[in-house]
Amino acid sequence: MNSLQALKNGSNLLREKNISTHIIDSELLLSKILNKTREEMLINLNEKIDEKNKFIFKKYLSRRSKKEPIAYILEEKEFWSKKFFVNKDTLIPRPETELLVDKLLKIYSGKKLSILDIGTGCGCILVSLLSNLNQSKGYGIDRSKKATFVAKMNVKKHKLSDCTKILNVSFENFFNKKFDLIVSNPPYIEKRKIKNLSDDIKKFEPRMALDGGNDGLDLIKKIIYKSKHILKVNGLLALEIGNEQVKKVSKKLKENNFRIKDYLKDYKDNIRCVIAIKNK
Repeated sequence: MNSLQALKNGSNLLREKNISTHIIDSELLLSKILNKTREEMLINLNEKIDEKNKFIFKKYLSRRSKKEPIAYILEEKEFWSKKFFVNKDTLIPRPETELLVDKLLKIYSGKKLSILDIGTGCGCILVSLLSNLNQSKGYGIDRSKKATFVAKMNVKKHKLSDCTKILNVSFENFFNKKFDLIVSNPPYIEKRKIKNLSDDIKKFEPRMALDGGNDGLDLIKKIIYKSKHILKVNGLLALEIGNEQVKKVSKKLKENNFRIKDYLKDYKDNIRCVIAIKNK
């Protein structure tokens, strides 16, 4: 069997399982196995696939046919033009979160600052910020010990160990520092709505990273309250939030001595992020 035949078989199998991205998924899985870029593989479709790689490809296709996210199978996701190691212990980085990173880098371009990333997951936000903010330092904290292992791997992968600390600790017990910037992509989905999520999310991504409690705001409220104590005056709090949460989040920020600096919309024109300044 050559690459072309393998891709056709893989695409057909995934299509039968109602995987809408069956063609590109088949290509991504096979290129990973062959240790080639997708483009390199597609210009050499006559390459023979040996028995070992055929077996691995079949196993990958079986996992994808059960709706397991492609990022978990590949153990990799691109974010902010960097490749991050991911697994089932962390949320998969989303393109919408890149919009928040982009905005923060514009605000802090050329500045030296201290950053706290609450619920760092795979570390994609913190790593992306520190990669572009020379001389800045950051802490990434997460209550999931397994997630911190993943974040540490990505910090090391991107050569940021000298300016980054990853800690397995609850932000509620984190008192010993003051920060210029606190950023967080916390769980913000209402508990009752998790059952409505697509299978690739609700069956595979960590529930701890999704479940925001009855109103979706459990963690967000706690982060806002905590941040007013550990942010420097005029420091920024940048939060990713869920659909239709902006009024309640803005109200909670104002009640805790913050003023709104900016709202960021996602690709569907929903307000996805709010950036606030700590008042004196």
